[in-house]
Amino acid sequence: MWLSDKWKEFELIDCSDGEKLERWGQYTLVRPDPQAIWSTRRENRAWFSPNGRYARSSSGGGRWEKADVPESWQIHYGELTFNVKLMNFKHTGIFPEQACNWDFIMDKVRNAGRPLNVLNLFAYTGAASLAAAAAGASVCHVDAAKGMVAWAKENAAASGLSDRPIRWIVDDCQKFVEREIRRGRRYDAIIMDPPSYGRGPSGEIWKLEESLYPFVKLCSQVLSDDPEFVIINSYTTGLSPSVLTYMSETIFTERFGGKSESRELGLPVTESGLALPCGATCRWCR
Repeated sequence: MWLSDKWKEFELIDCSDGEKLERWGQYTLVRPDPQAIWSTRRENRAWFSPNGRYARSSSGGGRWEKADVPESWQIHYGELTFNVKLMNFKHTGIFPEQACNWDFIMDKVRNAGRPLNVLNLFAYTGAASLAAAAAGASVCHVDAAKGMVAWAKENAAASGLSDRPIRWIVDDCQKFVEREIRRGRRYDAIIMDPPSYGRGPSGEIWKLEESLYPFVKLCSQVLSDDPEFVIINSYTTGLSPSVLTYMSETIFTERFGGKSESRELGLPVTESGLALPCGATCRWCR
């Protein structure tokens, strides 16, 4: 497991009975987490008086029952700054377990010995884009949601990175990659965080188990002749890290050499001293 254990302004305090108790800066939140299937004693008082609690509805979805927080506030990770907001469907705009990937990206960019051109697909609010840009890469940030790209720009400004070479693209990721192939554009690294399920602009169904392999194979065509790394994130429980490795080896290692490694991502839990699994990542390196 790759642990994101360098946070100072985020903390996973405890998790039990399908929920997790977190500290985001000075605010505590309780959010659902289906991985926390155990039932352990909730001894931390913050469980009973959080600043915000997201409760699922028996009819589907859910809502924030209590939100004693500002509309937006900031947390920092190293030199990066993020604007946190309470969103529908329990999200805050940041996946803190991805911090170990941000560290990996910054290390790879800084030690490449050459300028890198990085493509970030399904790029959400831009944490990976900012990590690459802060380390000195040129970045192409692509997400189909206009609001998420605007939020990513806010995070770039908060991090002092507005003047960095970042292309902000609102587009369907597959159609964008297809156009980049036709245009002959190439990238030295690709980061992708595809959804488990979604619909394309023309109603196409995206199911990660069925769509991921052909999409990753398509993306391999926009890599340069000497690529540096590829990161593939998965939050679909049916895809084990070993599946991601097998896919990456057959697409990237067969063509470029190098090696692939996949692990679960995790966050340390303060109360138990254990780690909560939070999806998986595959990293291919030249």
